[in-house]
Amino acid sequence: MEILDRISEMLQRGDTGKVSALVKESLTENIPAKQVLDGGLIRGMQVIGEQYRLHEIFLPDVLLAAKAMYAGMDILKPSFIKEGMPSLGKVVIGTVQGDLHDIGKNLVGIMLKGAGFEVIDLGNNVAPESFVETARKERASVIGMSALLTTTMPVMAQVVELLKAQRLVGTIKTIIGGAPVTKEYAQEIGADAYSFDSADAVETVKALVKPA
Repeated sequence: MEILDRISEMLQRGDTGKVSALVKESLTENIPAKQVLDGGLIRGMQVIGEQYRLHEIFLPDVLLAAKAMYAGMDILKPSFIKEGMPSLGKVVIGTVQGDLHDIGKNLVGIMLKGAGFEVIDLGNNVAPESFVETARKERASVIGMSALLTTTMPVMAQVVELLKAQRLVGTIKTIIGGAPVTKEYAQEIGADAYSFDSADAVETVKALVKPA
């Protein structure tokens, strides 16, 4: 559908005004909101995610595209409330306690939203109990944790231990990432997955929520 192609293209260009106008136009043409989301906004964001992964574009380009995507999603929101918001699942994300870095975590949040996940971002300096309590209360299927300091990495292990203590392992999956974090460390603490960047995080979370 030509209008959805144009939405995707304008999103990739980071043209918020054009994306908003085209999304409004598509709704007046009675194109279902879910179709506009999947065929226009998410498709455009997937291209951005892939280009970023291949280093063809840079962080400012991703942020511009994300701004355009959020503008389009705001217009679609009333339709989703009526129809029931489609979602691939809920993900709780945050930078662990003692760590105030959040650029990488924010990028993961943008990419997950762009892929169709509902993201609950707890910000930075997040206590282990907050991760687990929020995920339990919100019925999230994944907790994503980020750390940029080696000294804060043990907080990730505390979250995994809390999930074990509350018998939530398997019900709530864990994914960890950040500059000093490794796949080996994820295995060592019993996290379900490790991700090395935002594009990889989306694919990894999709795999975590996929029914066995």
